[in-house]
Amino acid sequence: MDRGGWHYPSGDVRVSDADRDQALSELGAAFRAGRLTADEFDERMSQTLRSRTGNELIALLADLPVEYAAPAVRTTTMVPARRAMAARASAVAGVGAFCFATAAVVAALGTGPTLSQEESEAVSRGLPAPVFPSSWPGINWVGTLTPAAIAVLLVMLAVFLQMRLARTQRNR
Repeated sequence: MDRGGWHYPSGDVRVSDADRDQALSELGAAFRAGRLTADEFDERMSQTLRSRTGNELIALLADLPVEYAAPAVRTTTMVPARRAMAARASAVAGVGAFCFATAAVVAALGTGPTLSQEESEAVSRGLPAPVFPSSWPGINWVGTLTPAAIAVLLVMLAVFLQMRLARTQRNR
């Protein structure tokens, strides 16, 4: 089916990211023109990103008029909807990193069992005695290092997403 110069795959042929991006652009144009409510736009946008075949994409656009503007051009830059999702994901990663870093600090500053208590608990359960640095007894190592590692990974994710957003802004 041809929609405004854009040829979506027919039938059950799988669609590409560029096809989904173009469908998102068409939905955005329909939303801006007042043909879709915000709820309909959000729902169709989610369905568009999940669509796998041409039939699924075409069904999402079938009740919208075809805009006879200049034919669509495939580009490698992110469409506004994907940029917005990447920006939200970056913000969520930053908030998550803050939460996990706070949990790591609280665990590090909190009073936990002493090294001898940890060793006696492990031996009483028939486990080998844990090996912790003896210079910092009473530190909850797992409770400190696990959220700290997750926080570092989330910060790396947020930085990656911000760099990608900046690169797509430059390419526009």
